[in-house]
Amino acid sequence: MGKTDSVFKAYDIRGTYPDQIDAELIFALGAAVAKHCQAPQLLVARDMRESGVELTQAFAEGAATQGVSIVDLGMASTDFLYFAAGHLSAPGAMFTASHNPAKYNGVKLCYAGARPIGQDTGLTEIQALTNDFLASPPERVPALIEKKNLLPQWVDHVHSFIDVTKLRPLKIVADTANGMGGLVLPLIMEKLPFEVEILYPELDGTFPNHPADPIQPENLVDLQRLVVERGADIGLAFDGDADRVFLVDEHAMGVSGSLTTALVANAMLDKEPGATILYNCICSKVVHELVQEKGGTAVRTRVGHSFIKADMERTGAVFGGEHSGHYYYRDNFRADSGIITAMVVLELMGATGKSLSELVAPFARYAASGEINTEVPNPKRAVELVAQHLEGSDVVLDHLDGLTANYSDWWFNLRPSNTEPLLRLNVEAADQSAVERHVGQVQAMIRTLLDND
Repeated sequence: MGKTDSVFKAYDIRGTYPDQIDAELIFALGAAVAKHCQAPQLLVARDMRESGVELTQAFAEGAATQGVSIVDLGMASTDFLYFAAGHLSAPGAMFTASHNPAKYNGVKLCYAGARPIGQDTGLTEIQALTNDFLASPPERVPALIEKKNLLPQWVDHVHSFIDVTKLRPLKIVADTANGMGGLVLPLIMEKLPFEVEILYPELDGTFPNHPADPIQPENLVDLQRLVVERGADIGLAFDGDADRVFLVDEHAMGVSGSLTTALVANAMLDKEPGATILYNCICSKVVHELVQEKGGTAVRTRVGHSFIKADMERTGAVFGGEHSGHYYYRDNFRADSGIITAMVVLELMGATGKSLSELVAPFARYAASGEINTEVPNPKRAVELVAQHLEGSDVVLDHLDGLTANYSDWWFNLRPSNTEPLLRLNVEAADQSAVERHVGQVQAMIRTLLDND
């Protein structure tokens, strides 16, 4: 296995530092991205991981071998880097491993205008060039680095998604988990009529308090406790690079990514009646129902930002949501942003005078399992076996992303992981007991089919 094979993923580059990702690899990557993008400048930003300092320098040195200069945006959230790539119309590299533990680092890449770079949109070619530059390193020349502060422009951009006059005084607590939310959230909230308390605001890439992965319920416990203690109106939980947000209501109940997608879609359709809304194939079917009820156009997509951004461009969608807490906006260069989503929800609370639980209640129509990961020797084969087994039975199957099986009163999606030997199962049904029953049913079917294969 070559040095790049273990770290180039479907949507980004990610691995452990320094054994999988080191300055040598990133120097070659910098040269490869510069050669592939053919732009005079590349933007770089990094999260709070200490290794980011060395790696961004190595990337700049690699880019310089191709005559390309670097605009260094400093420490930032990933959604800020996407804004900069749109605002300056330049390709960008964000050095982050997002929610992964401290020993990891990585790079998220985008073209000018924040267009995605993934396996099917240039990352495979960049990997091949990186291998070439690893095998035959170009002669080093001094890195050309210009530091630039775009944070004030970004704050204005985030505020442009709402009517600030509709905001009302609210008590907000946020858990930034020692990630980049600790830098960007105070900048966004300054001068707004909120009382904001931030839990774990210190930028610390060792994550001394808990992992920066808010989709895991155990990582919301501290925030939920603080919401109750402070009598807060809302809790916000950000991941390590602060491009995802999860909401906690005033009763300390977590709001799923699907319900947040429905909530924001509803707001977007109020502002743009008839608009197109995207949702990925593991979102609750309430999103599709809501969009149809509001007279919009609902488009179901594959999981993953590169697919959603491409579908947004194709359909002209105003908004797209993923169950994993990524929310995409047409007017944000079709990129995802946790902080814009938080602003949209806070505006809704202000404009309606309703609590978060009251706003979400109309969309809480179903129960869901959440994503259940099972290690199997060959996940793709497992999906094939289930599809063959169900073919011809009283169920509607589709293969947009893995296998989705739609029954009259419940559905499940089964997908192989892009990066690990894992089978990902999502089930939605009328209530929790039905969900548990159907999860057991699907898991038993998978075991039997694999045992007999």
